Amino acid sequence: MPAGGSPAGGNPPGSSNPPGSSNPARPTGLTTEIQARIGHQLRAMYDEVIRQGVPDRFATLIRKLDDPDAPKAGGSETEGSA
Repeated sequence: MPAGGSPAGGNPPGSSNPPGSSNPARPTGLTTEIQARIGHQLRAMYDEVIRQGVPDRFATLIRKLDDPDAPKAGGSETEGSA
């Protein structure tokens, strides 16, 4: 390895090739086909999560938190009357 720390004839570590570079060993980014596949898989996963809905225990907790008449956690009605 030369004194500069990079392999002979190569770019320094951590550098990237400019767009349109002819170095086939280093791709310049994701192709539109790969991006489309990733997008399709992400949408499929997201749709599955949405179909599962909110678990009953979470729905009950949300209703309790939204109810202004519900007693607050950690407090009691006799607080301060000692």
